Amino acid sequence: MMGRTHALTGWCAGLAVAPFAGVTTLAQALVFAATTAGFALLPDLDHPGARASKLLGPLTGGLSWLLRKASAGLYAVTKGPRDERGKGTHRHLSHTVLFAVALGFAASAGTEAGGPWAVAGVVVFGLLLAEDALGDWLLPVSGGAVVWWVYENSPNALAELDAVTGLLGIAVALGCFTHCLGDAVTESGCPFLFPLPIAGETWYELRPPSWLRFRTGKGFENGFVFPAFAVLAVLLIPGVWTAVVGFVQDVLGGTTVEADS
Repeated sequence: MMGRTHALTGWCAGLAVAPFAGVTTLAQALVFAATTAGFALLPDLDHPGARASKLLGPLTGGLSWLLRKASAGLYAVTKGPRDERGKGTHRHLSHTVLFAVALGFAASAGTEAGGPWAVAGVVVFGLLLAEDALGDWLLPVSGGAVVWWVYENSPNALAELDAVTGLLGIAVALGCFTHCLGDAVTESGCPFLFPLPIAGETWYELRPPSWLRFRTGKGFENGFVFPAFAVLAVLLIPGVWTAVVGFVQDVLGGTTVEADS
């Protein structure tokens, strides 16, 4: 998938999961979804040309280099007899459920140990990733949600930030997992069940039947997948779907009254 589609599906996943994660307000839901959208791009840190790798210049570039080295080393010692002879860098270690869960736990533990400033760091990094893929509109929306959140909880805003460390872990893991699902429906597939051996491969690329796959950045993704998730991204915002249903009912009700008269 293209970076913008990964971020958009991450946003939708965040809004869909937020109520089940204990998110109770619109401001929290928007921050949660924006963080998930950002971290839905992070697995591509294993490619030097990806948005995530270029985001903060030498800093994220260095992390990208370290991730590629770690992925290649792990692939060399774990690949099965039928795995490909490639280097094992792109779409390997960071494109697994194991990586998503580990990063989610790391984010949760790190923010719990680091306090409000660590929480802010994770959220801001996620926002920057998402904004780079989806556009500048996301910064005022998410920034406004953060300000709203702080205003709602003032003077206990810092205490509230401490209380969301677990939520951030979920957002980070969910973003990475959503990325893997997105790549799994493309032609290349995704080895996200590593290290479970399947058909002689430790890095077995899961993918649906050929008629359900699509090529990255081509007509189906640009003309259908991205627009469909763009609509869903709005409808999933808390309160929007209820408002749309109410509006439709009012319109239909008014039409019925006019017809009867």
